[in-house]
Amino acid sequence: MSSATTSQTDAYGPVQMLIDGAWTDGTSGRREEIRNPATDTVIGTVPLASAQDLDRALAAADAGFRRWRDTPVDARSRILHQAAARLRERAPGIARNMTREQGKHYKEALGEVTRVADMISWDAEEGRRAYGRVVPMDNDTELTIIRQPVGPVAAFTPWNFPAGSPTRKIAAALAAGCSIVIKASEEVPATACAIAHCFQDAGLPAGVLNLVFGVPAEVSSHLIPSPVVRFVAFTGSIPVGKQLAAMAASHMKPHMMELGGHAPVIVCADADPVQAARACIAGKIVNAGQVCTSPSRFFVHDAIHDRFLAELVKAAGEVVVGDGLDEGTTMGPLISHRRLQAVAQLVDDARAGGATVVCGGERMDRPGHFYPPTILTDLSPQARVLHEEPFGPLLPVLRFSDLDDAIEQANALPYGLAAYAFTKSATNASRLKRRFEAGILSINHTGGSVHQAPSGGWKESGYGREGGPEGLDGYLITKRVLHKIL
Repeated sequence: MSSATTSQTDAYGPVQMLIDGAWTDGTSGRREEIRNPATDTVIGTVPLASAQDLDRALAAADAGFRRWRDTPVDARSRILHQAAARLRERAPGIARNMTREQGKHYKEALGEVTRVADMISWDAEEGRRAYGRVVPMDNDTELTIIRQPVGPVAAFTPWNFPAGSPTRKIAAALAAGCSIVIKASEEVPATACAIAHCFQDAGLPAGVLNLVFGVPAEVSSHLIPSPVVRFVAFTGSIPVGKQLAAMAASHMKPHMMELGGHAPVIVCADADPVQAARACIAGKIVNAGQVCTSPSRFFVHDAIHDRFLAELVKAAGEVVVGDGLDEGTTMGPLISHRRLQAVAQLVDDARAGGATVVCGGERMDRPGHFYPPTILTDLSPQARVLHEEPFGPLLPVLRFSDLDDAIEQANALPYGLAAYAFTKSATNASRLKRRFEAGILSINHTGGSVHQAPSGGWKESGYGREGGPEGLDGYLITKRVLHKIL
């Protein structure tokens, strides 16, 4: 093992890959810069895997699976619980590094680390409950249904939740008895390394968890076709998800795709406009809006539109945008200059179409990738921000007078990941529950996912579920055994 440390310090890195129980810089000699989005300064580098490194990771996962699947479920559960305990102990240091590499403010990062520790504990217990069943048959026949780990997993995760995205896949795979090769994001690698250290220090056998970084297309095209890989798990954009799903399907690999969205919010006439507006701002500024479930299109009933908008502007003005490690910051920067440009272009397009920029709308004049909460009204139906996932702190506000029409507009896009609604009416709530085309629906709040329940998409936002009892389904194969007793 290299000198990579597991202790909690204020130092960033070093960042390495974990292959077959050893931390390594790999064999390619290639490295990529890691930048702090709050300062746009280089804080470290990340190694990029070679084909040889990936082959070693696959061989390790193959051998690791054979060992891990035969490890008693109680022993597997204990290791996961121990990893969760280590994650909780190291949470402050991990959160500081997450803020440095991703930008979200420290309290948000600390909450993410704490939640994923709880997620590991949840999956540790769900692994014990991957029950089969006995089906009554003839006296000389025994029919059983058993669930077994599907095999080594290839997983790919994005940069916006440096702890949440990788851990969802790692914890579910390990709880089910699978090994995993995971390519975490090169933009936020230190958090993934810290999580892998927690599992390693908890006693996870070598080869069961392998962490790599690399050129995304190179890594996916090498891992997915490999006969070692039995399941593919991906979180990311819809275009990339379609490419990976097609690749997996061409090799008959089952796969789980958690893809992008453009979450509508419907604020009914009977809703409290102040409470709804403040909840919408609170939900929008999480991760500076860089969340696939972020509320992104706001349909507000005419009867309360003006009061809602006034409170929305007031709440937006109270957001403190800054370095996530600064005391008092409530929203950090965007991840990169590329993302900053994409958000600015959506605002420019809306302006060109006649939209009113009620607040925000300009890049902040300071180092780093800062963009303030931006509220848009009077939008053209063709405005790009109404059709493209903004992935930033943009709030386009639209009026409606008929709930059925609002639901129809909300469902008009090909996305179906998350949706939100505010109403005091049980009748309205029932209609929204039935009619929204989304895999996740939140009523009277904009809170995030919970490990006790599944999350996942509908339509082009993907398929498969993470979290809850359903979270292990993709990592398990169901086998029918008909035993004739002689």
